[in-house]
Amino acid sequence: MSQQLGTLEDLPADYRDDMAKAGVAPLWPMMRNVLPHGAPNPVTRPGRWAYADLRPLLLRAGELTPVEKAERRVLVLSDPGRGTGAMQATSSIYIGMQLLLPGETAPAHRHTPSAARIIVEGEGGYTVVDGEKLPMEEGDLVLTPGGEWHDHGHEGTKPVIWLDALDLPLFVYLEGSYAEEGSLQSPRNRPDASQVEYLSSGLAPSRSRATKKRRYPMMRFPWHRTEAALRELAQYDSDAVAEVDFINPETGEDVLPTMGFTAMMLGRGQKDKPPRCSSSAIFHVVKGSGSTAIDGETVTWGPKDTFSVPVFAKLTHQADEEAFLVRVHDRPLQEKLKYYEERAR
Repeated sequence: MSQQLGTLEDLPADYRDDMAKAGVAPLWPMMRNVLPHGAPNPVTRPGRWAYADLRPLLLRAGELTPVEKAERRVLVLSDPGRGTGAMQATSSIYIGMQLLLPGETAPAHRHTPSAARIIVEGEGGYTVVDGEKLPMEEGDLVLTPGGEWHDHGHEGTKPVIWLDALDLPLFVYLEGSYAEEGSLQSPRNRPDASQVEYLSSGLAPSRSRATKKRRYPMMRFPWHRTEAALRELAQYDSDAVAEVDFINPETGEDVLPTMGFTAMMLGRGQKDKPPRCSSSAIFHVVKGSGSTAIDGETVTWGPKDTFSVPVFAKLTHQADEEAFLVRVHDRPLQEKLKYYEERAR
């Protein structure tokens, strides 16, 4: 049975003054804040960011601030529980929406946090990662892992916009977040690995055992192949929600050390009631419309919208029309820490 713990005010004023002078504090008044019973008590609140609201603001940013003055022209999607300006959409995931205009380049840099991009709009944009030029087409997932040099360019005629997802809050908390600047890279004269080496699931290039394996062999996951895989799965089990995880094709592990990415397809009118889980999540709508009940609070969503979900939230998704979403989550981090958990609804 839970007992009522003493408060700071229960202690004599002189004792509190002496503790303050000694640079210490009593644990017991704070115990239930840091170790609540039964389940976490998250600061994170459900958030929803409508693309129709964000797009004009991004385009205006393009008029107001040249990319040379911004380095990365991004609007941060802040967790409502932490307030506007918070560099977190959940406790461990940062989300931003980035704009690149025709002819622009975003300078090369590398940083300790890992990042991934979900392309929202436009064509002709590209990212160069460690010398590999990665086209950016709508729905694609493009990785820029921690420590890898990357820069962006735009050879098209219309704005390119993408969603950035980083494990930045984790590195800020560890006081390990920093970046280095560099020169634009000269791309290798060949298509990226997704078009050459990893065209079919279950197949990888045969190499000499002496060849050093790349830690991130595939850094672009084209959306058209993801959607095709989801449709194939849905065809054989129309009752289940089709889901696929983005994985390293050489190891089968998640594509980044602390962030995972899962694509899902909902048929028209289909519902999904996933188990409650210990990982927080960001959902980005690639196509379609519907709604999600998050602990009883309903969030409506449409194409290119984004919404967030706290830990252990009770979810019910429902599609008004055929819908495709990508879920960004911190399950890989939690599994490494050996505490990922799922609970019945």
